Amino acid sequence: MSYKTLTRQDIDFVTSVCGPENVICDDAIHEDFSHDELGDLHRFPELLVYPADTRQISNIMKYANDNLIAVTPRGQGTGLVGGAVAVHGGIMISTARMNKIIELDHENLTLTVEPGVLLMEIAAYVESFDLFYPPDPGEKSASIGGNISTNAGGMRAVKYGVTRDYIRALEVVLPDGEVAWFGGKTVKNSSGYSLKDLIVGSEGTLGIVTRAILRLLPKPAKAISLLVPFPDLEKAIETVPLIIMAKATPTAIEYMERAVIENSEDFLGKKFPDSSADAYLLLTFDGQTREDIEKDYEKIAHICLQQGALDVLISDTQERQEMIWSARGAFLEAIKASTTEMDECDVVVPRNRVAEFVRFTRTIEAEESLRIRSFGHAGDGNLHVYLLRDDLSREVFRERLQRSFERLYNKAAELGGQVSGEHGIGFAKRPFLEAIAGKTQLNLMRQIKRAFDPNNILNPGKVIV
Repeated sequence: MSYKTLTRQDIDFVTSVCGPENVICDDAIHEDFSHDELGDLHRFPELLVYPADTRQISNIMKYANDNLIAVTPRGQGTGLVGGAVAVHGGIMISTARMNKIIELDHENLTLTVEPGVLLMEIAAYVESFDLFYPPDPGEKSASIGGNISTNAGGMRAVKYGVTRDYIRALEVVLPDGEVAWFGGKTVKNSSGYSLKDLIVGSEGTLGIVTRAILRLLPKPAKAISLLVPFPDLEKAIETVPLIIMAKATPTAIEYMERAVIENSEDFLGKKFPDSSADAYLLLTFDGQTREDIEKDYEKIAHICLQQGALDVLISDTQERQEMIWSARGAFLEAIKASTTEMDECDVVVPRNRVAEFVRFTRTIEAEESLRIRSFGHAGDGNLHVYLLRDDLSREVFRERLQRSFERLYNKAAELGGQVSGEHGIGFAKRPFLEAIAGKTQLNLMRQIKRAFDPNNILNPGKVIV
């Protein structure tokens, strides 16, 4: 589809809506806004704008729709699939100025926020009231709007679920500029199609979220982590289904390899509590009393030792917890710093097939002569598999990367999995979704996109075309 190239008249209109101090044109746009954390895809918008409220976004969208101008919504740009890159130029709408916490409703246990509020700000704010927002993606500097757009998951999904499970309602500006509320503060809702749940995870292709009502929980009083070393990764991952079947429900079950831990140690400049084993499970348990938590983790510790764990290291102090989880939180940046370029396979498979998929990555690594590092959420089957360029030429790397991705995603489909567990499809993973999703699903997604955005101006080129 052909989109209008911006003219002085278009720029003047957007400037009249948001003010000249909130509009940046062409060469004045910082390079950061040409890409996200994926880094490989670089396209600049023609105009970067920072609206202050829903009304301003509504006015811009109505104008863009009337004039066939492509619009790309953007939060903090921490995505990994090119979802916030302006592949068709046009207007980029940053929600960074819309960063207010609007209301904490103690009676309904909800928090109303604008999309630019950061995840770490939400966590700190609600915890000061002994409340808890459970979704816990690794990138704490991401905005809540971006989390909603990708249905972000994170490490606590095993017990608590993902972003969609904590969205009560959304205010959304549609592509034609109309403003709609989907959902409400009610706990139950069986009133027709759940359009709220359709917006969550739509990656800014159906509407722009301008306000969200989040569900909160009482904050658990205690949390304890177990770091469990294993002689090899297969033994570690094969233990996970047994942990799940034990019905002790950890908050998180992460897997990691020594090579990734060493990358993290180098990156952070500090030692991990234990890096002598080849593989580890990292589990967290939370609850209201230490006694309740101990019953659960003692049962799990026994299972791990029966399955060949070398030890069970208990982390029950704040200092030790922060040491372990800060290292875990740095894995992505540490791997990135260890190579010249990388790309990611954010695959999800049934929990009982994780070990099989990990073994397959080793086959790919050997057959394609491509260094691979992985870690992930073993408790929910979401693996982050990173393919590293190192000293390969860009052309050779791209060729091996494409071939490896095709094999990895086909294997995921064979095991009953999906293309993405939490990072979304964006621009980069669209061909793999199209190869695996099937004709019926793709047609339905295209029809949904047309129903919301018949002129295809909102984040075009992402998820589905």
